Amino acid sequence: MSNSKQGCTWPSDDALMIAYHDHEWGVPIHDDQKLFEFLVLEVFQAGLSWRTILHKRNNFRKAFDNFNAKKIAKYTDQKVEELMQDAGIVRNRLKILATIKNAQCFLEVQKEFGSFDAYIWQFSNGKTIHNKWVNQKDLPAKTAESDAMSKDLLKRGFKFVGSTICYAHMQATGMVNDHVHTCPKHKELQKK
Repeated sequence: MSNSKQGCTWPSDDALMIAYHDHEWGVPIHDDQKLFEFLVLEVFQAGLSWRTILHKRNNFRKAFDNFNAKKIAKYTDQKVEELMQDAGIVRNRLKILATIKNAQCFLEVQKEFGSFDAYIWQFSNGKTIHNKWVNQKDLPAKTAESDAMSKDLLKRGFKFVGSTICYAHMQATGMVNDHVHTCPKHKELQKK
C-alpha cells in the first residue's frame, strides 16, 4: 500500500505521482546533477501542475541532455528552436532560455562553492527541516528560507526562481520534510 494513502493526499490515484511521493519527494539529495534536474523541472512547472511536469520528465531528460548543465550552458539559438518544436516538453521560450541561463549560473556556483550542493543546502543550514503539518492545506507556498534562497539565486543571475519555486525545490530535494505527520514517509525521513 502506498504511503500517500495514509497521509499525504496530493498524489491522488496517479501511479506516477504515488511513486514520486513514496520514493523521491522529500528524500535529501546531495548530487549536483540531480539538484540541477529538479531546478530545471521546477522552472518549467511555474504556472503548471507538478503532475504535468512529472509525466513529461523522461521527455525533458532526452530534450535537455539528461540535465547536463555543461551541455545546456552552451545551447545555441538553433537548439532553442529545436526545443520549441519538441511536443514532449513544455514549449515555453522564456523557460527554455531561463534553463540555459540557469545552467551557466549553476556552473559559476559550482566553481565558487566547490559544488552546487554546498551552496544550496546552506539555506536550510545543511540539514533537513522536519515540519509537522497536520493537513496538506497547512503547507506554506514559501518560507523565510525560500525567500532567502530566491533572493540570492536572483542576485546570481538565475531566472524563474521566485520564492514559491524555491520552496518547491526545497520540498523535492529533501531540504524540508513536508510529508504530513500521519504519513509513514514523514517518520521514515526523520530517522535518516
